[in-house]
Amino acid sequence: MESSSQDKNLPASERKLQKARDDGQVARSRDLSHLAVLGGGAAALLALAPMMLGQLKTHMGLQLLFDAQALKDPQIMINRLGVMVGVGLAGAAALAAVVSVIAILGALATGGWVASVKPITPDFSRLNPLTGLGNMFTKDKATEVGKMVFIAFMLLLVGFNYLQTGLDTLGSLVLQPSAQSISHLADWLTIGMAQMLVVLLVVATIDVPLQSYLHKSRMKMSHQEMKQETKESDGNPQMKGRLRQRQRDIAQGNSISAVPKADFVLMNPTHYAVAIQYDDKTMHAPRVISKGADLLAFKIRDIAKENAIPVLQSPMLARALYANAEINQDIPTSLYTAVAQVLAYIYRLKAAMRGEGPSPGEAPTPFVPPELDPLSKVIAAETP
Repeated sequence: MESSSQDKNLPASERKLQKARDDGQVARSRDLSHLAVLGGGAAALLALAPMMLGQLKTHMGLQLLFDAQALKDPQIMINRLGVMVGVGLAGAAALAAVVSVIAILGALATGGWVASVKPITPDFSRLNPLTGLGNMFTKDKATEVGKMVFIAFMLLLVGFNYLQTGLDTLGSLVLQPSAQSISHLADWLTIGMAQMLVVLLVVATIDVPLQSYLHKSRMKMSHQEMKQETKESDGNPQMKGRLRQRQRDIAQGNSISAVPKADFVLMNPTHYAVAIQYDDKTMHAPRVISKGADLLAFKIRDIAKENAIPVLQSPMLARALYANAEINQDIPTSLYTAVAQVLAYIYRLKAAMRGEGPSPGEAPTPFVPPELDPLSKVIAAETP
C-alpha cells in the first residue's frame, strides 16, 4: 500500500536523490535560464552590433556601387550578394553560438550536468487525459501559475510606465538627423530592455531557492519508503549469505599462492585441507593462510607436496579449522592446544629429517571440542 503525500515528511535519502538525478530529476530554474538567454543575448548583441553594423554598412555600399563592368556581367552582382549574405550568416551564427553557450551554462548553474535519456523517453502514460488533468492542480503547477502571473504583471507594469514616459522622446526623434535619431533609439531600447531584465533578475533570485525547495519537497519519503530502502540497502539475508560464501570461495582460491609458505597442511583426508603457518617472532598464534574443500583441497595438498611441506591426516582438527578459522587470521583460542600438539610433532619431524633427533613416530590425534567440529554437530542434530 503506497503512502499518501501527507505521510511523506522525511527528508529524501542520498540514495533516492541520486536515483532521481540518474533519471534526470533535478532542481531546474526556468527563469534563471530565461534571464541567462535574454541577458546574455542582449549583452552579446550590444557587443557584436558595432562590428556587424560596420560590416553590413561596408557591404551595402558595395552593393550600391555600379560600374560598366558590373552592368556587363550580372554575375558580379550575384557574387556581391552572396558575400553579403555570408557576412550576415556569420554574424547570426556568432550570436547564436554565444547565446547557446550562455543557455547551457544557465541550465547547469542550478541542477548541474545530468546525463540521462529518461526525460526524453516516450511515456505513453502521459497521454492519459485524466492523469494530465490531475497534474494541473498540484502544488508545483499552482506555484508555476502564480509565478507566471506575477512576471506578466511586473513586465506589463514596467513596460507601460517606460513607454508612457518615453513617448515624447520617441516623437522628437523624427525631427533629428537619421544617424543621431538611430543612436537615441538604440539607447532607448537598451534602457527598456535593461529594466525588463531587472524584473527577470528579481524573479530568478526568488525562483532558484524556490525550485530547490520544491524539488526536495517532491523527493520527501514516508517511513515505509525509508524502511524499504534500508532493507534494500542491507540486502536480503539469504542473498547476503550467498554473497559472503562467494567472497570466501574467491578468497580461498586466491590463497592457493600462499601454500608454499605454510609449515604444515592438515587434511580430512579427501574433503578439507587447511594450511597453517606459525612464526613465533612475528605472530601471536598460528595462522590459517589457505584452506579449501574438495578439488581445492587436493590442489592445496599437491602444492604442499611439491614444496616438501608435511601433510597430516587429522580429520576432526581439519574440519574444525576449516569451519571456524578465517584466512590470514589467528586460529581460535579453543584450538590452540590441538594445533600446538601438531606443531610440536612437525618440529620433531623436521629435526629428524635433518638428522638432529629420532623419528617422532605416529602423528598425534589432538583433542578437538565437539562443538567446533561441523560433523559432530550434524551427528548430534540427526540423533533423536
